[in-house]
Amino acid sequence: MTTSGLPETMRALCLTAYDGRPESLQMTELPVPKPGPGQVLVRVAAAPINPSDLMFVRGLYGVKKPLPAVPGFEGSGKVVAAGSLAGRLLVGRRVGCVPLPTMNGTWAEYVVAPMGQCIPLLPRINDEQGASFFVNPFSAWALMDQARRGKHRALVQSAAASTLGRMLLKLAQKEKLPIVNVVRRAEQEELLRKLGAEHVVNSSEPEFEERLRLRCQELGVSLAFDAVAGPMTGHLARALVDGGTVIVYGGLSEQECRIHPQEFIFHGKKLEGFWLSDFFKGRFGKDQLRALVDVPMLVGKDFETPVRAKLPLESAGEALRIAASDMTAGKVFFTPNGTKS
Repeated sequence: MTTSGLPETMRALCLTAYDGRPESLQMTELPVPKPGPGQVLVRVAAAPINPSDLMFVRGLYGVKKPLPAVPGFEGSGKVVAAGSLAGRLLVGRRVGCVPLPTMNGTWAEYVVAPMGQCIPLLPRINDEQGASFFVNPFSAWALMDQARRGKHRALVQSAAASTLGRMLLKLAQKEKLPIVNVVRRAEQEELLRKLGAEHVVNSSEPEFEERLRLRCQELGVSLAFDAVAGPMTGHLARALVDGGTVIVYGGLSEQECRIHPQEFIFHGKKLEGFWLSDFFKGRFGKDQLRALVDVPMLVGKDFETPVRAKLPLESAGEALRIAASDMTAGKVFFTPNGTKS
């Protein structure tokens, strides 16, 4: 042990190749990292496997780290050390955290994160909800903020039964904005109906495209949130009223977006992309400050992340397989330090 009471080394999952193979994610013994100025060291209690993590390990995400690297874009745990005097105020506190994209991630027993990317957790927020504090909640908030600022009076979204989709549904309900929810299975439609969704369209049913178009035209839908890409982007674009916008924030289909050029030429449709990293990158204005005030109040209440499984680092192969199999069923979490944080 070091004089600070921390171990010298830790267990971590290291990615050795961007090929998506289970054997390319290896349990490794690494030195416990030391926080620098403005940073803290977090003993990780929980770290989720998000779609962005699944893309990262396959080399398909917008960030690529030099290998070997520890994945994991977000997590939660207790701050156990600080690299500067100001950071000592967080020592002993439970936080949700996001490490810098250039540093090792949260799929480890310990992780270093900037103070500004650590949010103290309220007692009512458990480790799993705290570990899912950033990626989905802030994305949902930022997407809905675009709907507010654009004064859109009705919305449509794909992958509506996903965790982020359910968060968008909750926000739309709070804003009293009609939202058309696209799903692909009957049980997903039933799930959303129980959550109060009024407009649900199943993409696996006959005449899906026409049903979607009619519903969106009736409601005057002018903004679409697309997590799927592929042909779905074109379905959403065609359904929008003239001048509408599709915002693509995911690529679950792993296909290129397909939209007929007539949507742009004759109907004034627009296609945009959204990446949460860009929402916070290089600027910290009123939108970011409002998000930092609003989101913590929503997490664990309106923003609830369903938990499907909690697994140790040793079960990485099984964890990734479960996480990729059915995202509607809930999120899979690593618990690097067992049940104690």
